[in-house]
Amino acid sequence: MSKIPSKVLGVLGGMGPAATLDFLGKVQAYTPAERDQDHIRVIVDINPQVPDRNDPFAKPGPVLAEMAGALRGAGAEVLAIACNTAHAYADLISRSAGLPLIDMIGTAAAAARDSGARRAGVLGTKQATKLYREYLAAQGMSLVTLPPERQDEFMALLGRIKAGDLGPEVRAGMAGLAQVLAAEGAEAVIAGCTEVPLVLSPKDIRLPLIDAGDLLAHRCVAVCLGLEPVPVLEM
Repeated sequence: MSKIPSKVLGVLGGMGPAATLDFLGKVQAYTPAERDQDHIRVIVDINPQVPDRNDPFAKPGPVLAEMAGALRGAGAEVLAIACNTAHAYADLISRSAGLPLIDMIGTAAAAARDSGARRAGVLGTKQATKLYREYLAAQGMSLVTLPPERQDEFMALLGRIKAGDLGPEVRAGMAGLAQVLAAEGAEAVIAGCTEVPLVLSPKDIRLPLIDAGDLLAHRCVAVCLGLEPVPVLEM
């Protein structure tokens, strides 16, 4: 098999590290390859020191923009962010680096539409949920959110996952929250945080589960191998 010419993928990661490694594993798994040289070159910055993306006063934007610029300097030609919440700074990241970004939230929203659902529930942070509300509205869909007390429960579970707890209690808790969204009228559930698929799989819920990180990995492979157009860089 001859070497496939491909774009170099730059990944802003570390938010959190385990989710980034899961994403990179999917990129590798979805790449059609018979030898090392057939794989996509990936340059990744796993930076757990990015300030809290849920706290605008923490100012994560400049740090993310600097990471993106460094990825371009290292040879990246197209970017991906392995964190839903960090997409709040997507425009800043893309403009700062002068590179196109493969948008995870837009990809997941389109997949939710294609599932036939009219109302999608999101398991994600408040910031990520805000983004999904906008993207789903653009698809003619409405958003279903967790009640406030159950959103607090989600954040507690997220903290446990980030601390390395992938045990049965956390898994049952996340599946229970997905069922809450179903009871609230969701017709599909978006795993709107890259940690969610570490403890939740399609067999755990009766609705279509839209794995944003998994879809992003597929698109990264397609874009980098020229099977899909490179996103337009908006300056």
